[in-house]
Amino acid sequence: MKPVIFGLSGPVLTADEAAFFADAEPVGHILFGRNIVDRAQLRSLTDSLRALAGHDDLAILIDQEGGPVARMKPPEWPAFPAGPVFDRLYDIAPISAIQASRANGQALGLMLAEVGVTVNCAPLLDVARPGTTAAITSRAFGRDPMRVAALGRAMLDGLAATGIVGVVKHMPGHGRTPVDSHHALPTVTADEAALAIDIEPFRTLNQAPMGMTSHIVYEAWDADRPATLSPIVIEQVIRGTIGFDGLLMTDDIDMKALSGTAADKAAGAIAAGCDVVLDCWARMDEMAAIADRLEEIAPVSRARLDRAMAGRAAAQGDFAELVARRDALLALV
Repeated sequence: MKPVIFGLSGPVLTADEAAFFADAEPVGHILFGRNIVDRAQLRSLTDSLRALAGHDDLAILIDQEGGPVARMKPPEWPAFPAGPVFDRLYDIAPISAIQASRANGQALGLMLAEVGVTVNCAPLLDVARPGTTAAITSRAFGRDPMRVAALGRAMLDGLAATGIVGVVKHMPGHGRTPVDSHHALPTVTADEAALAIDIEPFRTLNQAPMGMTSHIVYEAWDADRPATLSPIVIEQVIRGTIGFDGLLMTDDIDMKALSGTAADKAAGAIAAGCDVVLDCWARMDEMAAIADRLEEIAPVSRARLDRAMAGRAAAQGDFAELVARRDALLALV
């Protein structure tokens, strides 16, 4: 098994992809809008991935946060609110906001479980600040780290109640930069004392089953390398100060914050201490180069993967009831 999560080119698994994935044995797959048509098609696609892998607990990921980040869209699926909606409710009714976030996460989880998705790349635990890029503020749970952690934990718990594994992101925090790492490499100049605010939600939720790195340079920790490629940030900050021992995946290595070939970036991330590389765009030449370059997944990384996937419970809850409960609470704002 190779320590990489690969994307797919379209709504069905092609013959070339099936042959390649059977040989490479990636840890899992991630789905995007190009892979999604409707419920029946998506369930058929995820079933085909499980059949190819030969086991039911395959990591099949999606970014379904709600708001601007949603791969499963109306009219086939309902729209879900993003983090700022729960942040506003927290201003007037913290307990209600936490209850709403949990109900929202559980409803999301039921929607994902129905179509065979097993991992949701959420919640986002970045602490927003004045000047933070809109790519984060449009999704964040707010500016207070305790609030972000509370709402994030509620979402994680809701997902877990349906057997969906959550991924906390973007470690060790994307809230202190006006630059979107999809387009350029951000650099954070704050000192270590200030950065303690950014990592607080991740420390609070350090028992999360999976986490995702940020492609950001933090000068206080490593002025030369972004977190994804920095053994200092990964070992001393994420594994050390934060205390996270779940499966650590990269953010998409195709983002413009990183430079070099796909294989170089993948190898660099694994060498730095990431457990798994996320390569989203299903370019066969790049996927083949990554698979050729990477060794088999390390035993400690395999153990983290197995632990995360083995902890999944059977889906619980009624979708309509959960949505109604969430909406009644959000109506308080």
